Amino acid sequence: MSLKSKTVKGTAWSFLDNIANQGVSFGVGIVLANLLTPEEYGLIGVILIFIAVFNAIVDSGFSNALIRRNDIGDSEYNTVFIANLGMSILLFLVMFIGAPQIGRFFKQPELVSLTRVMGIVIIINAFAIIQRTILIKQINFKLQTKISLVSSLFSGAIGIGMAIFGFGVWSLVGQQISRQSINTFLLWMWNSWRPRIYFSTRSFRELFGFGWKLMLSTIIDTTWKEVYQIVIGKFYSPAMLGLYTRAKQFDTIFSSNLTSVVQRVSYPVLSSIREDKARLKSAYKKVIKITMLVSFCCMLGMAAIADSMIHVLIGEKWMAAVPMLQILCFQLMLYPLHALNLNMLQIEGRSDLFLKLEIIKKTISVGPILIGIFVGIYWMLAASVVTGFISYYLNAFYSGRLLGYSISEQVWDILPSFLIAIIAALITYGVSFIPVSCYIMLPLQLIIGFFVLISILEVAKLAEYMELKSIFKNTYSKLCLSFR
Repeated sequence: MSLKSKTVKGTAWSFLDNIANQGVSFGVGIVLANLLTPEEYGLIGVILIFIAVFNAIVDSGFSNALIRRNDIGDSEYNTVFIANLGMSILLFLVMFIGAPQIGRFFKQPELVSLTRVMGIVIIINAFAIIQRTILIKQINFKLQTKISLVSSLFSGAIGIGMAIFGFGVWSLVGQQISRQSINTFLLWMWNSWRPRIYFSTRSFRELFGFGWKLMLSTIIDTTWKEVYQIVIGKFYSPAMLGLYTRAKQFDTIFSSNLTSVVQRVSYPVLSSIREDKARLKSAYKKVIKITMLVSFCCMLGMAAIADSMIHVLIGEKWMAAVPMLQILCFQLMLYPLHALNLNMLQIEGRSDLFLKLEIIKKTISVGPILIGIFVGIYWMLAASVVTGFISYYLNAFYSGRLLGYSISEQVWDILPSFLIAIIAALITYGVSFIPVSCYIMLPLQLIIGFFVLISILEVAKLAEYMELKSIFKNTYSKLCLSFR
């Protein structure tokens, strides 16, 4: 199979994986948001801060190190599996013992029992890391799609069932644990790799030598992302944290999931051609242009319909999340571009530069955190938009220098997509001033916005749009045949 065919097929299944998985999670989230309160979402949001950071430590950058190298065998897989599992048990104990301190810090006693139970997710996830890495390395996203869909459906049903029977915040805990458990179980059932009790210090040193900088970078990045939630949870209230959590969950439907799809597919594919610089740059440019067209259209479009969308889907009690969501859309519309530029540093083997950049960017990001503590949440989020643009400049500068793809060239490549997306978004937002019910407004905005966007793209005939259109047509035909 050609590299392009592998990429298209992998992207299609990875995209379907995220759409199916997040589509189900989004639907479940809407139901739960109507059954639960912002305060309950805020409590689980606090625990997920620690889960996210600890999962990054458990992985320790090994996954990326395994994907990047072509000479990986059973020795490396077994070594990493044992390292991941050992670290997960240690961190679970840390979380279990530290639960009372977490409860005292956030002044929420119920966090103690919630934290101790949720901590088991760290160990469950450790069992899945190698199985998932092998499938990514093989660009086998078809199997991952099926597994994700099944786990999302069953865990969603468990969460909703628990909420209906009055379990409150514990329904969110049940959803999280069952989702990770089912996902891990199915990965083991449908993937043929099995571990052996074997640990190679040589393999560990080689992989950790590359991975530790990525691990530290990921810990810094993940921690800093969660700092916003820590500030809101500590200095404001669980209800305000719940509002922010819901806004972020809406936002990540496109930003994080698009980034995840592109990273999972582009990293192994581009790594395989890293020796051919001309081919690598050409492929990289195409990935960036297509990705940012989708990102700009989705994120700016969501900002335009945020008011009616929140009102219709999760109700009046969540309306304070609207401005948060709109600011986050502007902050995260460049998120896939950040990730792609950082991916290039990994592909080029510059994990040292990756770490250096993370330290610089997070130092700059102290500003918004201080604004959040002393001024207000909305000003904190607005300031983070500014630091996001600065971070992009730093990421693109170094990756561009390695590949001969300058910032000005990148900006020129994505500018047409941004202009088209902003025009369509402004027209869509303008529709909101029509005096009709929000239940009529939301479908009206969606229809008009989509029609305007496609009309402009058809007239402009951007190369990335035409490429995307061709890929969708071909992929749709192939997926229909695959499901038969």
